[in-house]
Amino acid sequence: MFDDQLSPASAAPAAAEPASLDWTRKLVSFDTTSRESNLGLIETVRDHLAGAGIESILSYDADRRKANLFATVPDAGGGTQGGIVLSGHTDVVPVDGQKWDSDPFAPEVRDGKLYGRGTCDMKGFIGSALTALPQIMSTRLSKPVHFAFSYDEEIGCVGAPVMLADLAARGIRPSGCIVGEPTSMRVIVAHKGINAFRCCIRGQAAHSSLTPQGLNAIEYAARLITFIRDIADEFRANGPYDHAFDVPFTTAQTSTIKGGNALNTVPADCEFQFEYRNLPGVDPEAVLTRIREYIDGDLLPRMRREHAIGAVELSKIAAAPSLDASEEAAVTQLVRALTRDTDVRKVAYGTEGGQFQQAGIPSIICGPGNIEQAHRPNEFVSLEQMAECDRFLGRFVDSLAVRD
Repeated sequence: MFDDQLSPASAAPAAAEPASLDWTRKLVSFDTTSRESNLGLIETVRDHLAGAGIESILSYDADRRKANLFATVPDAGGGTQGGIVLSGHTDVVPVDGQKWDSDPFAPEVRDGKLYGRGTCDMKGFIGSALTALPQIMSTRLSKPVHFAFSYDEEIGCVGAPVMLADLAARGIRPSGCIVGEPTSMRVIVAHKGINAFRCCIRGQAAHSSLTPQGLNAIEYAARLITFIRDIADEFRANGPYDHAFDVPFTTAQTSTIKGGNALNTVPADCEFQFEYRNLPGVDPEAVLTRIREYIDGDLLPRMRREHAIGAVELSKIAAAPSLDASEEAAVTQLVRALTRDTDVRKVAYGTEGGQFQQAGIPSIICGPGNIEQAHRPNEFVSLEQMAECDRFLGRFVDSLAVRD
């Protein structure tokens, strides 16, 4: 997806073992697949920060099986407002059904690469951020540095809003955020929004020889799926467009469907999932309104003319807003200066950066590894990329030093 756009940044030759290797190995050794708890990892980081005199704020999910961590290294005057957030998600995608050449949770270095689930997406960046802690602590900072490590990004960016709400309630207001998703240490200034839904069509079962007595849920699901495809085709044909994206228009698609139980039975139920990915500037609620208006104004009335039992249930699975970083934002200018990267890059995948931006915290995406390696068997991050991230964060800390 990024072979041309996101080739690795040129840099000095990397050391055989980047400074962040130990921390990254430790983080990867925790199985933080989204269905599992991440508390072992979070509490390990919390305790490490506590050993350096840094207090962490944990914000939990409803079951208290998962937590976000937010921690601040104050500036030289003890201030904690403003400053830059180093942000990463702690959860990883499953390895189920994938063929790995080594244990995905026993990270292993081979041929200049660190293999393991989450090495690229995105524990390499978290490891580098934690490795930078001694330098951060020993520097007279002009601005505070914050760590923000979330849960459940991989299943819809669920954890970050909990953390951001907690920070707002506490009156904590960072002035910028670097989200360390894998970009080959190139700067990403925008991504699309993600909106995922589940739709259940309720009909009436009947013998297939008596179709007028039934209500075919699959056929009405097909009508709605076709309508969603029509919306996608409109965006493709008419825009709006942003050609800095590899797919320069808003997209929509149906991804899963199930329904019916026998060839000779009118299906009573059909469930499908769909998503749309909106360009920055395209209102995702307006897309949803069109779908709801079609359901309420056309689909449901037609269903109920056949059978009063007809129903459509639409529920949101996940949503993450788009990101559109301002070139005038201080954090954008800082990261561009530190990477010497002035190219404009925009991507179709989503991150928590849009949520930070929506909360009033300007954000930029830059981190080690290539997104092409994420979510795959034998996921890896190159040692060179890890070392480049270590150098980047070293320059970042130096840039915040008080100049006498």
